[in-house]
Amino acid sequence: MDCEGSRPLLMADPPVDSFRKNKIRDCPPDSDSDIDSDDERPDLLLREDLAAALLCFVSGQLQPAVLRACLHTLRILSRDRRALGPMVTDGALFTLAHLGGIDLLQPCKLHDRSKTEAQWDRTQIHRAEASGCQGAADADVKCAVSFSVPTKEVCVSTTNGSDRHFYKQRGNEGHLVLAPGKKDAREEDSEKDRKEEDGEVCRKEAMKVLCNLIYNNPKAQERASALRLLQGLWESLKQGIWSRAPPTGQFYKLRLLFLLTALRPELRLQLQQERGVLVLTTALEQYLALRWAEGHQLITDSTAPPISKEVSQDVIEILKTIFNIAHRFYRLEPDEEEAALYRHLVTVLRHCLLLSCDGADTLEELQGHTVNILSALPLTCLDVLLAVPLDQASHKYEGVNMDCVHALLLFMDRRLNRGQKLKEKLTPVLSLLTESSRVHRETRHYLRQKILPPLRDVAVRPEQDSTLRGQLVRLMTHVDTDVKDCAAELLFVLCKENVSRYVKYTGYGNAAGLLAARGLLNGWRNSGDGQFASHYSSDSDSDTEEYREARSKINLVTGRVEAEQPDPMEGMTEEEKEEEARRLFCMINRLSQDQIIQPMGVTADGGLAPLWGQMRGCTEEEDEEDEEEEQDLNSMPGLKDKTIK
Repeated sequence: MDCEGSRPLLMADPPVDSFRKNKIRDCPPDSDSDIDSDDERPDLLLREDLAAALLCFVSGQLQPAVLRACLHTLRILSRDRRALGPMVTDGALFTLAHLGGIDLLQPCKLHDRSKTEAQWDRTQIHRAEASGCQGAADADVKCAVSFSVPTKEVCVSTTNGSDRHFYKQRGNEGHLVLAPGKKDAREEDSEKDRKEEDGEVCRKEAMKVLCNLIYNNPKAQERASALRLLQGLWESLKQGIWSRAPPTGQFYKLRLLFLLTALRPELRLQLQQERGVLVLTTALEQYLALRWAEGHQLITDSTAPPISKEVSQDVIEILKTIFNIAHRFYRLEPDEEEAALYRHLVTVLRHCLLLSCDGADTLEELQGHTVNILSALPLTCLDVLLAVPLDQASHKYEGVNMDCVHALLLFMDRRLNRGQKLKEKLTPVLSLLTESSRVHRETRHYLRQKILPPLRDVAVRPEQDSTLRGQLVRLMTHVDTDVKDCAAELLFVLCKENVSRYVKYTGYGNAAGLLAARGLLNGWRNSGDGQFASHYSSDSDSDTEEYREARSKINLVTGRVEAEQPDPMEGMTEEEKEEEARRLFCMINRLSQDQIIQPMGVTADGGLAPLWGQMRGCTEEEDEEDEEEEQDLNSMPGLKDKTIK
């Protein structure tokens, strides 16, 4: 995987999995293709030796262009997780961190540098032996050596005295070197700018190598934790955040912070103890240039241009890191200080939901990570999403601003239409809408108006409907249990956990899974008996005229008006009907004995229980009756002879 490409999905995007699509080599380090292949082994050793040689080079003083080329090559080598041996030592990690602008609090061990240099020496020996011309190589190689000799300064003036050039004379050789004079000083600024640009490019390349190493190699993750790489990285980021200067060039540092917190649980806890949520929330405010009004209100500008792609990328990395820290806060009761911090964060996240970006995909990704964090925060802190003053362009319901709820609804609709990776992409927003509907009556009323409007067309099955209701009902029979449960739970909450209303909108066949899991198949318990009954108001379910006229004709199992079907028992006598029922029972019993199906029955408490006992008793009686009939037939005179003939 190469971390310098386009940004991936956290979290619930887990966000780390989305990096795998950018990897060049996707085979595990200990697979048969890596170990048993004799053809690839020399190439692997060559890459390791090249990495060791480059690490020796970059640890010294190099020209910016040379350093940039070496780091670029190391970045390419770091994509292959099989050839990372020389790059995951303490010395290599320390060198790369230093080149990336991170000051580690613990210096590297000298013997790691010795290991790298030894491997480089081994590379030179192998190369010389392979060529067979060690002597010729020694004769041809020229070494550039710099000597420090005393110098003296000489001033030379032109005839008109307009320009003056300064020369430095080395020793007694009479060799003069031109020193910067008045004319050369005018180019110092541009030279300084070029050096700063080269330094920034080299720092980015070093950070890219570090990101690849941390992602691809568990040992690199372990050593980075031991070297306290997170502390140095965190201090570097905090300096830029507290400086109040416009943040620039921090993307790969933010990505490295995300990778460290995603892959090392102890670093997540450490960053939380370092008040990571507070610092990263401040970073979001800086990147988005937020201005605060009173309370949890932001001063918004409807004429502001969309945020740039570069800013969006940095914001996405911050959001993913916040999720790594905050996902453990779900359903915890925060204290007063934590609640104030989370409400402050929710206010910033509310702005993230409603802002505009350059590119629809970037906006989709940013909103996805925002939803992930909102679904992980305590429910008591989400009331800030609705505490926004109304204006003429706001979506409102019962006098409450519904802009955020509407944005979440549109986000869910887009994820439903895409239909890809539903568990990772869709379940966070379904869970967020479900829990918000439980605790906020206005949110539930608004969502019910949009998702479960009064029924009019009852000739179509619920799962065949093209509306949001139909899309969610189709998910109620999805093969993924998490997706199925989240979709069913949202619709059940929108129906105030009322069984009859739930069956009315989904059909008994689609609703049976949730009802069986909750022990509600008998339909006795309604919303007044649920755990969250106190959150539900006593509003009535108004039926349309079309529904009232067709109510008696609706098939409760399918949830629609079925065409009249002929009676299959028509024209049969009672004995024939009994025989047909007996034959059907025997077929079901045979399927049950072969463990193809398992007949179940509804218990008194609304749950399901197998019918083995009842069926076993019926089967024994059936066998006894068959034996008696056979004995009676055998005892009839003349029957045996007729059968033989």
